[in-house]
Amino acid sequence: MPGRNKTLEDLFLETLKDMYYAERKILVALPKMAKAAKSDQLRAAFEKHAGETEGQVQRLQQVFKMMKQAPKGKTCPAILGLVEEGEEVMEDFEDSPALDAGLLSGAQAVEHYEISRYGTLIAWAEQLGMKPAVQLLEQTLEEEKKIDAALNKLAEAAINRKAA
Repeated sequence: MPGRNKTLEDLFLETLKDMYYAERKILVALPKMAKAAKSDQLRAAFEKHAGETEGQVQRLQQVFKMMKQAPKGKTCPAILGLVEEGEEVMEDFEDSPALDAGLLSGAQAVEHYEISRYGTLIAWAEQLGMKPAVQLLEQTLEEEKKIDAALNKLAEAAINRKAA
Protein backbone atom coordinates (compact mmCIF):
# COMPACT_ATOMS: atom_id res chain seq x y z
CA MET A 1 0.00 0.00 0.00
CA PRO A 2 1.38 3.40 -0.96
CA GLY A 3 2.04 5.72 1.95
CA ARG A 4 1.75 3.04 4.58
CA ASN A 5 5.10 3.93 6.16
CA LYS A 6 4.63 7.69 6.04
CA THR A 7 4.51 9.60 9.30
CA LEU A 8 3.04 12.84 10.62
CA GLU A 9 6.49 14.35 10.14
CA ASP A 10 6.32 13.40 6.45
CA LEU A 11 2.90 15.02 6.19
CA PHE A 12 4.18 18.11 7.99
CA LEU A 13 7.09 18.39 5.54
CA GLU A 14 4.81 17.97 2.50
CA THR A 15 2.48 20.68 3.79
CA LEU A 16 5.44 22.91 4.57
CA LYS A 17 6.57 22.51 0.95
CA ASP A 18 3.04 23.37 -0.18
CA MET A 19 3.06 26.58 1.85
CA TYR A 20 6.56 27.51 0.71
CA TYR A 21 5.37 27.25 -2.89
CA ALA A 22 2.18 29.15 -2.07
CA GLU A 23 3.96 32.03 -0.32
CA ARG A 24 6.39 32.42 -3.20
CA LYS A 25 3.48 32.48 -5.69
CA ILE A 26 1.75 35.08 -3.55
CA LEU A 27 4.91 37.21 -3.63
CA VAL A 28 4.56 37.34 -7.41
CA ALA A 29 0.81 38.00 -7.35
CA LEU A 30 0.69 40.78 -4.73
CA PRO A 31 2.55 43.45 -6.76
CA LYS A 32 0.24 42.76 -9.72
CA MET A 33 -2.79 43.13 -7.48
CA ALA A 34 -1.40 46.33 -5.96
CA LYS A 35 -0.84 47.77 -9.42
CA ALA A 36 -4.38 46.87 -10.51
CA ALA A 37 -6.08 48.26 -7.38
CA LYS A 38 -7.89 51.57 -7.79
CA SER A 39 -8.10 52.27 -4.05
CA ASP A 40 -4.96 53.72 -2.48
CA GLN A 41 -5.82 51.95 0.78
CA LEU A 42 -6.16 48.57 -0.93
CA ARG A 43 -2.93 49.13 -2.85
CA ALA A 44 -1.15 49.99 0.40
CA ALA A 45 -2.56 46.86 2.08
CA PHE A 46 -1.27 44.67 -0.76
CA GLU A 47 2.14 46.35 -0.67
CA LYS A 48 2.40 45.97 3.10
CA HIS A 49 1.45 42.31 2.90
CA ALA A 50 4.08 41.72 0.21
CA GLY A 51 6.70 42.82 2.73
CA GLU A 52 5.20 40.56 5.39
CA THR A 53 5.13 37.66 2.94
CA GLU A 54 8.88 38.00 2.40
CA GLY A 55 9.32 37.51 6.14
CA GLN A 56 6.96 34.54 6.06
CA VAL A 57 9.05 32.89 3.36
CA GLN A 58 12.15 33.43 5.51
CA ARG A 59 10.43 31.84 8.51
CA LEU A 60 9.45 28.83 6.40
CA GLN A 61 13.10 28.54 5.34
CA GLN A 62 14.06 28.48 9.03
CA VAL A 63 11.61 25.62 9.66
CA PHE A 64 13.09 23.67 6.75
CA LYS A 65 16.54 24.25 8.25
CA MET A 66 15.34 22.96 11.64
CA MET A 67 14.23 19.81 9.86
CA LYS A 68 17.60 19.56 8.10
CA GLN A 69 15.85 19.94 4.75
CA ALA A 70 16.57 22.29 1.87
CA PRO A 71 13.75 24.80 1.34
CA LYS A 72 11.76 23.38 -1.53
CA GLY A 73 8.30 24.08 -2.81
CA LYS A 74 5.74 21.59 -3.99
CA THR A 75 3.15 22.72 -6.51
CA CYS A 76 0.04 23.83 -4.66
CA PRO A 77 -3.02 23.47 -6.91
CA ALA A 78 -5.18 25.40 -4.43
CA ILE A 79 -3.04 28.53 -4.58
CA LEU A 80 -2.68 28.23 -8.34
CA GLY A 81 -6.47 28.25 -8.62
CA LEU A 82 -6.85 31.23 -6.30
CA VAL A 83 -4.16 33.20 -8.14
CA GLU A 84 -5.79 32.35 -11.47
CA GLU A 85 -9.14 33.59 -10.16
CA GLY A 86 -7.47 36.86 -9.15
CA GLU A 87 -5.98 37.24 -12.62
CA GLU A 88 -9.42 36.67 -14.15
CA VAL A 89 -10.91 39.37 -11.92
CA MET A 90 -8.17 41.80 -12.95
CA GLU A 91 -8.89 41.09 -16.60
CA ASP A 92 -12.70 40.83 -16.52
CA PHE A 93 -13.29 43.80 -14.19
CA GLU A 94 -10.37 46.02 -15.26
CA ASP A 95 -12.45 49.17 -15.79
CA SER A 96 -15.26 48.28 -13.41
CA PRO A 97 -16.06 49.96 -10.09
CA ALA A 98 -16.26 46.39 -8.74
CA LEU A 99 -12.57 45.66 -9.50
CA ASP A 100 -11.32 46.44 -5.98
CA ALA A 101 -14.10 44.39 -4.39
CA GLY A 102 -13.07 41.44 -6.57
CA LEU A 103 -9.39 41.88 -5.77
CA LEU A 104 -10.14 42.12 -2.07
CA SER A 105 -12.35 39.03 -2.18
CA GLY A 106 -9.62 37.05 -3.91
CA ALA A 107 -7.03 38.22 -1.39
CA GLN A 108 -9.25 37.11 1.48
CA ALA A 109 -9.72 33.69 -0.12
CA VAL A 110 -5.93 33.35 -0.14
CA GLU A 111 -5.72 34.52 3.48
CA HIS A 112 -8.32 31.98 4.59
CA TYR A 113 -6.41 29.20 2.85
CA GLU A 114 -3.19 30.29 4.54
CA ILE A 115 -4.86 30.61 7.94
CA SER A 116 -6.19 27.06 7.72
CA ARG A 117 -2.84 25.64 6.58
CA TYR A 118 -0.77 27.46 9.19
CA GLY A 119 -3.18 26.37 11.91
CA THR A 120 -2.72 22.77 10.80
CA LEU A 121 1.07 23.09 10.62
CA ILE A 122 1.12 24.54 14.14
CA ALA A 123 -0.95 21.66 15.52
CA TRP A 124 1.31 19.10 13.85
CA ALA A 125 4.50 20.88 14.96
CA GLU A 126 3.19 20.85 18.53
CA GLN A 127 2.44 17.12 18.24
CA LEU A 128 5.93 16.52 16.86
CA GLY A 129 7.58 18.51 19.69
CA MET A 130 8.93 21.16 17.33
CA LYS A 131 8.59 24.14 19.67
CA PRO A 132 10.79 26.58 17.70
CA ALA A 133 8.81 25.79 14.52
CA VAL A 134 5.56 26.39 16.40
CA GLN A 135 6.75 29.86 17.39
CA LEU A 136 7.72 30.77 13.82
CA LEU A 137 4.49 29.44 12.36
CA GLU A 138 2.39 31.19 15.02
CA GLN A 139 4.03 34.49 14.09
CA THR A 140 3.01 33.95 10.47
CA LEU A 141 -0.51 32.86 11.43
CA GLU A 142 -1.00 36.06 13.43
CA GLU A 143 0.12 38.16 10.45
CA GLU A 144 -2.30 36.33 8.19
CA LYS A 145 -5.16 36.90 10.62
CA LYS A 146 -4.31 40.60 10.90
CA ILE A 147 -4.25 41.16 7.14
CA ASP A 148 -7.54 39.28 6.81
CA ALA A 149 -9.13 41.51 9.48
CA ALA A 150 -7.70 44.63 7.82
CA LEU A 151 -9.04 43.57 4.42
CA ASN A 152 -12.44 42.85 5.96
CA LYS A 153 -12.52 46.28 7.58
CA LEU A 154 -11.52 47.90 4.29
CA ALA A 155 -14.26 46.02 2.44
CA GLU A 156 -16.91 47.08 4.93
CA ALA A 157 -15.72 50.70 5.20
CA ALA A 158 -15.32 51.60 1.57
CA ILE A 159 -14.55 49.04 -1.12
CA ASN A 160 -17.89 47.21 -1.26
CA ARG A 161 -19.80 50.50 -1.10
CA LYS A 162 -17.89 51.88 -4.08
CA ALA A 163 -18.52 48.67 -6.02
CA ALA A 164 -22.27 48.96 -5.49
